[in-house]
Amino acid sequence: MPDAVRNGDFGFWVAHGTQAPPLTPKLTENLDADVAIVGGGYSGLWTALAMKRFSPSSRVVVLEAEELGRGASGRNGGWLSAKTVGMRDVLAKTAGRDAVKEVDGLLEQAMHDIVQLMTDNSIDIDAEHGGWLQIARTKAEAARLQASLRSYRSWGINEDHLRWLDSRELAGEIDISHGVGALSSPDCYRINPLKLLYGMAGLVLAAGVEIFTRSRVTDIAPGRLQVGQSTVTARSIVIATEGYTVEQPGRRRDVLPLNSAMIATAPLPESTWASIGWESRAGISGAAHTYFYGQRTADNRIIIGGRGKPYRFGSRTDHRGEVDTSTIHALESMLAGLFPNANTLAEYAWCGVLGVLRDWSPIVEDHGDGIYEIGGYAGQGVTAAKVAGDSVAALITGTDIPERRIPWIRSRPRKWEPEPLRWIGANGLYRAYAVADWHEAARGGDRTSPIARIADRIAGR
Repeated sequence: MPDAVRNGDFGFWVAHGTQAPPLTPKLTENLDADVAIVGGGYSGLWTALAMKRFSPSSRVVVLEAEELGRGASGRNGGWLSAKTVGMRDVLAKTAGRDAVKEVDGLLEQAMHDIVQLMTDNSIDIDAEHGGWLQIARTKAEAARLQASLRSYRSWGINEDHLRWLDSRELAGEIDISHGVGALSSPDCYRINPLKLLYGMAGLVLAAGVEIFTRSRVTDIAPGRLQVGQSTVTARSIVIATEGYTVEQPGRRRDVLPLNSAMIATAPLPESTWASIGWESRAGISGAAHTYFYGQRTADNRIIIGGRGKPYRFGSRTDHRGEVDTSTIHALESMLAGLFPNANTLAEYAWCGVLGVLRDWSPIVEDHGDGIYEIGGYAGQGVTAAKVAGDSVAALITGTDIPERRIPWIRSRPRKWEPEPLRWIGANGLYRAYAVADWHEAARGGDRTSPIARIADRIAGR
């Protein structure tokens, strides 16, 4: 790892964005609103935009604890995709298969609508419609992906949205070491997530919404929020804090703040890209149990992410996005294994948390007392946040749109286990998956390691 690695905060995104965040004040007085939204990330801002669309005269305020982008919305991997959000079978138990399948269409539409909205408003988010690839590098990984493809087919996902690439076809897309095959989908845009967030914030302000930053909500009660010495009264309150929900009193077991770390290389020379390919700039991910994901940036770097240290004891969140040295080295090593002829040293490193509910599926929850909550996207929130924001705004205003009937509208699942079981479970399972990956590679063959099967049952996946 070079000494010049820039570690923490927004990582690569803020250093290479052309947009500045809009000026937003700190809340220093009491105010009355129709709708108060806790959290200034994608979920909160999409909710605010939808509220102004459905009820233009409503006074809507957004309260962000820190600066815009400090949460997952400003620090993610930049996949604007229509990938499945949540566990299909879990959601179908209460809502039925047709409702789950309808969400696929809503996610696809939202993905395109987001890009179109930014284009219509001359907001550059580095969007590239390259799709996504989930890549297998062992026979066992390939077998899992092909089983996944069969499952998708049973849900009506056809060749237009998902197909199998053999090793030759994969090599024609991207030259990854030991590539066996991949699932390929057109349903993803590569973006700069911080540019998207800042662009959204500008649209929210232009719509008449008030955004207050450095305005941490310290107490939430029906009809009232406390922000330091200031009180906000509102008929409806929307909690849109995702993985950072655990910072609210008494809520450490409601959401698992799963850590994800990323690194970005220096820009790679044209000679390297001639060898790698990757002209489509598709988002890439792995099929190993210890997951990776990445993209080729607009200025020709490789960004790759993985779990690193997946969970901090007591549901603690990151310290200003800083990544420990061992995780940076591990991500560099992973990247070197994928692209052995590229300079894979980190120039930037950063991390953040994503929100995971106990059943790994999202919610749009009506508490019944004027308080609503959205989140639990388990790492697929860039597009899902718009669907959830439209959904909760429709519930509040009574607007009849398809998002008002999605299966995410449900009661919260059971809580995560208490400590130290939560820490032992989250980190122990990650280690078990790492052993399972080693086991599969050493053994060969196309069968998933029994270690991973046991870990899946314990995790509830």
